[in-house]
Amino acid sequence: MERSAGRTPGIALALSGGGFRATLFHLGALTRLNELGLLPQLRLVTSVSGGSIAAARLGLRWAALRFDGRGVAAAFDAEVAAPLRAFCGRSHDVRASLLGLLPGRSGGDWMARAYRDLLGDATLQDLPDEAAAPRFLLYATSLQTGVSVRMCRAFLRDYTVGKWPHPPIPLAVAVAASSAFPPFLSPVNLDGRAGGWLRERGNQHAADPRYTGRLRLTDGGVYDNMGLEAVWNRYQTVLVSDAGARFDADPSPWTDWFSTTRRAFAVAVEQARSLRRRWLVREYRSGRLSGAYWSIGTRIGDFGLDDPLLRDGEATAALARMRTRLNAFDAAEQGRLIAWGYALCDAAVRRRLPGVGAAPGRLPVRPPGG
Repeated sequence: MERSAGRTPGIALALSGGGFRATLFHLGALTRLNELGLLPQLRLVTSVSGGSIAAARLGLRWAALRFDGRGVAAAFDAEVAAPLRAFCGRSHDVRASLLGLLPGRSGGDWMARAYRDLLGDATLQDLPDEAAAPRFLLYATSLQTGVSVRMCRAFLRDYTVGKWPHPPIPLAVAVAASSAFPPFLSPVNLDGRAGGWLRERGNQHAADPRYTGRLRLTDGGVYDNMGLEAVWNRYQTVLVSDAGARFDADPSPWTDWFSTTRRAFAVAVEQARSLRRRWLVREYRSGRLSGAYWSIGTRIGDFGLDDPLLRDGEATAALARMRTRLNAFDAAEQGRLIAWGYALCDAAVRRRLPGVGAAPGRLPVRPPGG
């Protein structure tokens, strides 16, 4: 079928939320995309929550990756994979949550301090020049306006408030906002008084200091857990790596107020994810959009390859039930998640983007059940 007119050529990659589970799953997918020489072809990388941890490290070290003539980064493991694995091997969420009970700072503000172990004192302005590299766009959600807040090198934007050009926001704070899972790691408080906000059409809260003075941000997944909104009807090729929390039916859910609130929140997030997923699949099937979608809960056999790198089984199915916290994942857990993300990305790209002409890869770590 004919492609939709007006789409931007190039590839957009969306990395979903899902805590350290998502970070490690996406690391496997990024490893395979690097081997395929696809990273330099990316024009936009959107990310949410755990996906933003991986995206921020990738963007921060982009200039040090040393891409060769095939588009493969020789330093990917040293600059991206090894630091991410080390960071995900330590626990952060409990300490941040407990410190957030003290007056003065929230759990999200304390998590921003933890992310400095991975990102140092870099700001959004230390992400790569978007004329020569992908735009790295991190999603958070505004508790004040109820819409997504997009953060990148060029701007911070809330479409109801306006645009803050070239924000000098610490990258660790941006990632903390993107991954500020409520209630314990939320909100992240951001001072916008020096933002030099620009008015845009449709900004009903433009120049209102109640919205531009202090931003109260929570997890980007509250609004869009796959980070798809920025690529809707915009890019010709869209790749989506989805490690979002699995939603299971429960005949006897707990009825205390905390459990009920969590369950209702999960229902709302799942419905939003389902709507976006159905839109994406419809666009793929119609031919208006090219690309590939893989989820941590995908059956690899559904791609119909004769030589997938892994086979479906209880070990792979169990990964979709793994926790989505920001606590320590041991080497075995990390290996299983990375291998599964790698294998699913490999299968999805070979099936959905045959022009890449990729031969099967080789799993970089121990596979699920191995």
